[in-house]
Amino acid sequence: MPKMKSVRGAAKRFKASKNKIKRGSAFRSHILTKKSQKRKRDLRQGGYISKADEKSIRGMVTSL
Repeated sequence: MPKMKSVRGAAKRFKASKNKIKRGSAFRSHILTKKSQKRKRDLRQGGYISKADEKSIRGMVTSL
């Protein structure tokens, strides 16, 4: 049986921490001129994925 391959898009987006999986914020790539400075500053902070998505993301990324 061949090795399982990671979904490369998911591998670039998620990182494993101690018990949870970290993710970055969305809505931060373009059209930044109309967003307030406070909103953009808050978007710098990452977050964690929800418990409901954890199983599917661990399946996409074999190293997590």
